[in-house]
Amino acid sequence: MLRRFVPFDTGCKPYHSRPMGALEIVLLPCLADNYCVLLHDHGSGQTAAIDAPHAATITAALNERGWRLNHIFITHHHTDHTAGIAELKRHYGASVTGPGAEAERIPDLTREVTASSSLEFAGHPIKVLETPGHTLGHITYYWPDDALAFTGDTLFSLGCGRIFEGDAETMWDSLSKIAALPGDTRIYCGHEYTLSNGRFALVVEPENEALEARVAEVERLRSEGKPTLPTTIDQEKETNPFLRPQSRTIRARLGLEGALDLEVFARLRQLKNKA
Repeated sequence: MLRRFVPFDTGCKPYHSRPMGALEIVLLPCLADNYCVLLHDHGSGQTAAIDAPHAATITAALNERGWRLNHIFITHHHTDHTAGIAELKRHYGASVTGPGAEAERIPDLTREVTASSSLEFAGHPIKVLETPGHTLGHITYYWPDDALAFTGDTLFSLGCGRIFEGDAETMWDSLSKIAALPGDTRIYCGHEYTLSNGRFALVVEPENEALEARVAEVERLRSEGKPTLPTTIDQEKETNPFLRPQSRTIRARLGLEGALDLEVFARLRQLKNKA
């Protein structure tokens, strides 16, 4: 029996993860179901935002902590990830980094990056992974020294992004890049979709005991109005059907026992689109 769930409330207090050394992370609900992530380096006093869904929400969270926004890192051009850029840039003079392949669709960028770019924040190295599929220029920010990845709308907790501008092969290649990161990498994605993703995952792989336990935990968290992020690479590989096309039970349920992983993934995405 499913619990009664607390609605996503942009007026609620931001969610803190534990500080990692000098780096403090705040998970900030925005709009209907978006997340912005704020990262504050205590040593330098610098603050960064991953995506900018809503300027007023982000500004309020910064003011509450006495932080000043120095950098904005954008994953892709969709408005629910970029709508706050202009106001935040104007107010704080923040630099705005984003995918070079989408620069024409993100007019406020001050730095365009690709997989070959050298990038850092307050001494924390950042690797850019080109992860198209949801959009053609989508990127993921991987912070190797901090075991963090910000996957935007490519990889979700228990799911993956809808393929708007790419194709199944492009998206599968992008997910494979993320799945190859170290297993303890903590994943922050752009939306709170875990519960609906989990319900779909149970339909295609109900025999997965780890998935069943995880969905039960997700139901508990959401019933208390808490986020289901971050997740980890290991957790996703164990429970996310879109990273598990090799699963015998998924293949049997889809009637694709002898298919390529790509074919299984493509069929899962088609089914999720109709769910």
